[in-house]
Amino acid sequence: MPTKTFTSGRIRKADYDPSSRQLDLHWDNKSVLAYKHVPEEVFRRLCSAPNPATYWEDRIAEEYPKGRPMTSNADPDAAKKFGDLFGKDDSA
Repeated sequence: MPTKTFTSGRIRKADYDPSSRQLDLHWDNKSVLAYKHVPEEVFRRLCSAPNPATYWEDRIAEEYPKGRPMTSNADPDAAKKFGDLFGKDDSA
């Protein structure tokens, strides 16, 4: 799956799945927006845009239907870390 990391601007990372044509945009506020039916050319142009957030606003935001993100911001080890931090209550 192609991924592009951005070092400046509001978009931090873009994940694209060519088989499902889904684009996941990871934002600086930790949110993830997903768009379905996005052509690969649109992903390529987003990655090369001088201002990806402006490109998103002009060419993606209202053009493609929203979907459920492919990846989650949730930490897969969060439950273990929580248990390690506060102790596990095995008495219940």
